[in-house]
Amino acid sequence: MKTVTYNAETHPLTWRLHKDKTPVWINDYCKKNGYKGAEKALKSMTPDEIISLIKESGLKGRGGAGFPTGVKWSLMPKEESLKVRYIICNADEMEPGTYKDRLLMEQMPHQLIEGMLIAAFALKSFRGYIFLRCEYIEAATNLHRAIIEANQANFLGKNIFGTDFSFELIIHTGAGRYICGEETALINSLEGRRANPRSKPPFPANIGVWGKPTCINNVETISNTPAILLNGVNWYHNISNSEDAGTKIMGFSGKVKNPGLWELPFGITAQEILEDYAGGMLDGLQLKAWQPGGASTDFLTSNHLHIPMEFSSISKAGSRLGTAMAMAVDDKISMVSLLVNIEEFFARESCGWCTPCREGLPWTVKILRAIDNKQGQPGDIEMLQQICNQLSSGKTFCAHAPGAIEPLQSAIKYFREEFEAGISLRSFNNFKSIDGIQPNTLNMNTVL
Repeated sequence: MKTVTYNAETHPLTWRLHKDKTPVWINDYCKKNGYKGAEKALKSMTPDEIISLIKESGLKGRGGAGFPTGVKWSLMPKEESLKVRYIICNADEMEPGTYKDRLLMEQMPHQLIEGMLIAAFALKSFRGYIFLRCEYIEAATNLHRAIIEANQANFLGKNIFGTDFSFELIIHTGAGRYICGEETALINSLEGRRANPRSKPPFPANIGVWGKPTCINNVETISNTPAILLNGVNWYHNISNSEDAGTKIMGFSGKVKNPGLWELPFGITAQEILEDYAGGMLDGLQLKAWQPGGASTDFLTSNHLHIPMEFSSISKAGSRLGTAMAMAVDDKISMVSLLVNIEEFFARESCGWCTPCREGLPWTVKILRAIDNKQGQPGDIEMLQQICNQLSSGKTFCAHAPGAIEPLQSAIKYFREEFEAGISLRSFNNFKSIDGIQPNTLNMNTVL
């Protein structure tokens, strides 16, 4: 396994971390260029200059979608009359297998606070919220202390760095729902409403929390901004091995010898991460499949390990980079059993707002359970494929259901024989038709 040497030039997110994993508090953070990026932004740059810099840097969202951050910031209205604006950090890290934001908040809270300050100044926001997953108790504790330290040092509050800019930062712990990772559901939850996604347009940049312009970014995304302000665009591009600029916190979980996460340049291959950093599979096990970035991404196989970990390459391979926290599936695991577990989670976490998601995901679980118990019926696999089609992107209210069926559709694609092994050998003639329609020709519209 590789020994990682962390330094400010190559590991902007993690070079300050302590080896004993204790938090980096304000004195230590400031000794290592802490709040220097924010000071430069507030004292010598205009909001438009900061937005242009972030746009030129090529920083993309690190929450999974990969949308250009500078473009997102530029969508906020320019009218000076709209004085009430909000910046929200999406820290509701509910994606199974993902724990990168937890690391940053627990051990590097001031880096996130500095990033929020920079974003707030660029977006002319007087108040920001960190929408935090409720189970992240240690992160909440450390962020609370860091905010107090930042206020005492005048990095938050009134007239920051002696300027006329003031900013208040508040932590809001959610109620523990996966759907709050969707930004408009997050806004509803923050307002005290049921966490259902909102119809778009209007987009949050125009009408967000409490009807005011709002920008929402992920923890890792915001944590990139201080280093970009200090070191510049060319540096940020050069530390990457890809067209995607910068570094990314990536990792591998599952039955590998050294599960964990590491800050790595875009363009590194999944095989390098698995073998050189995660140490390979445990003795006696072989890699069967892997998900590039969380439970809602399509499975890939060992034949895809050579693919660079970057947004476009993983997309061309038929999956998504997502959070880049990969999960390894070993050859002893039943894909059907694994899919039962995954789809049970997504079915339970559906907000129930739209019919395809509310009804389709539990139906998927029911079929998968039958197949897993060797009680599947002829036509069940085709039924699952139909459900995947009818829950695909653009056919549901938000992206929850399309993400939920990605692992299922890819598992059927690569491991169909495991699904077929769970189908009963009884003849089609033994099945009753439903209104004259045979089971293998059912579609969701028939039932719904």
